[in-house]
Amino acid sequence: MNKEKIVIIEDNEDLRENLQEILELSGYEVRSAENGKLGLKLLQSYIPDLIICDVMMPELDGYGVLKILNNDIQLAQVPFMFLTAKAQKEDLRKGMGLGAVDYITKPFDDAELLQAIEIRLKKSNRLSSIEDSGEQGLKKLYSEAKALKEFERLSEDHEIKTYDARTVIYKENEHPHWLYYVVSGQVKTVRTNEFGKELILDIWKEGDFFGYLPLLMNSTYTQRAITTADSKIKVIPKDDFNLLLFNNRDFAVKFIKMMASDEEKKRVNLLNLAYSSVRRRVASALLVLFENIEEGERMQIKRDDIAAIAGTAKETTIRTLSEFNREGIVTVTKNYLAILNKKVLQEIPQ
Repeated sequence: MNKEKIVIIEDNEDLRENLQEILELSGYEVRSAENGKLGLKLLQSYIPDLIICDVMMPELDGYGVLKILNNDIQLAQVPFMFLTAKAQKEDLRKGMGLGAVDYITKPFDDAELLQAIEIRLKKSNRLSSIEDSGEQGLKKLYSEAKALKEFERLSEDHEIKTYDARTVIYKENEHPHWLYYVVSGQVKTVRTNEFGKELILDIWKEGDFFGYLPLLMNSTYTQRAITTADSKIKVIPKDDFNLLLFNNRDFAVKFIKMMASDEEKKRVNLLNLAYSSVRRRVASALLVLFENIEEGERMQIKRDDIAAIAGTAKETTIRTLSEFNREGIVTVTKNYLAILNKKVLQEIPQ
C-alpha cells in the first residue's frame, strides 16, 4: 500500500524536524522545505497529498505560497493547511479565503494535528473517487471526447498559409481576425522592452493554437508572432472560433483547460529562471525549442532566441553552448544546432 505524501514548509528547524518525525512515525511519506521559495521548488517535482505550511516566513510567506499554488493546475487540488502562531480572526479569514482547508495554531497537540490531517486526507480521497468514477467519470470522458472532436473540426477545412523562417505573422497593436494553428514548423511570440531587447514569451509548435487571447478579450495584439523555422500555419476565422466557444460548452471547457496548461508552463519556466543555474536554464531552453525535433537533426536557430528563453546574456549562452558542444551533448555549426543527447540535457542539475 502506497504511503500518503505530505510536504511541510516551515522555517523553524526544530519544529520542522519534530513535525516530520511525528508524521513519519504515523506512516506518512514526508518531505520538507525551510521557506516558501524552497517549498515551491520542491513542489515542482514532488506532488503530495497534503501541504502543511507556516504563515510567517522569510523569502515568501504562506499566503504567497498558497496564491502561487492556486494558479497551478495540479497543485491547486492538493489540500493546504496553515500552521502558525497567528490566530486572529482576520488571519483565519484571509487564509480560508485563499483556499486553505484548515488552520492549526502553535503550540499544537500532536493527537489533534494528526486527527485534522487524517480528516482532510479522507475528505480529499472521497472527493477524488467521486470525480473519477461512476456516471460522473463517464460524463467527463464523454465531454472530453466531444470537445476533442470539435478541436479536430476547428483545425480542418481552413486555409493553410506557408511562411518562411523569421516571417512576422502579426504585430503589436494590430486587431485580430484569426485564430492560428501550427501545422508544421515553429512560431515565437515576442515583446521588445524599453531597451530594445527582444523577450520571448511563448514558443508554439506543431499542433498548437495561438493568438487566442486578443480574440477572447476583443483587444489588439500586445506582442509579435514570428516564425523561427519554415512553417505552415492554418488560419481560422474569428467567427468560427467564437461560434464554437460560446455555443459549445464542452469545447469551451477544453479550451479553458488548454489555456490553463499554457499558463502552468509559463509559471514553471519563470520558476526555472528564478532558481536554476545557467547550464540548467540553457538546457531547458534547448529542450523547449527542440521538443519535436529528433536527436541529431539540425535546426537553424538564433543564439538570441536561446538566450531570450533562458533569461541569460547572449555571450553567456554562447559560452554554455560551447561547453555542451565540448561535452558531446550538442553539435554547433554556424547558425545550425543539433541535440545529440536529450537525456543528458534533462538531467543537468538545477
